Amino acid sequence: MPQNVPSFAELLDGARRSAVHLEMRDAYGVAGEADDFGRWQETGERDTDPESPYWGSWTSLIRRTVARGVVVRRARIVSEPVSDYIRYEHAGTPVNIEAGEQVRWLPRRQASDIALPGNDFWLLDGRLIRWNHFTGGGASGGGEISEDPAAAKLCAEAFEAVWERAIPHEDYRIS
Repeated sequence: MPQNVPSFAELLDGARRSAVHLEMRDAYGVAGEADDFGRWQETGERDTDPESPYWGSWTSLIRRTVARGVVVRRARIVSEPVSDYIRYEHAGTPVNIEAGEQVRWLPRRQASDIALPGNDFWLLDGRLIRWNHFTGGGASGGGEISEDPAAAKLCAEAFEAVWERAIPHEDYRIS
């Protein structure tokens, strides 16, 4: 069933208290990252300019969200040793943090006993979920919005369990 999914800007602009994001894949193949990821694979250099065309709209959105008092947290569950894509994400995470996100990493082996939803998600104000669907190759499979209270509870509990165990970005060492 097709669904009109608001943009991330609309979602985050509507958040009042919190926006949490749980990422659980070891690789993504999102079209908007392809050039930057390819350049990183060739050179080892990552765009870390928060004002660059690659980052600018995201950092602006996060800054204005945080300025309103919304706490933005991102947790990533990763297999170790990490994939090249996770190395790439790790190299760019200082930009997320500079913009105002809090970011933590949880080795997958430490998540075995946490009940996790089947998809990555954003949870806004503990009630509105934006599911992120991906194809097997990691391309975006589209988003979906839910306000189901049971699903929101699962997401909130899963995120907090991950967050409690996860390692702050500045302390997480890539293996």
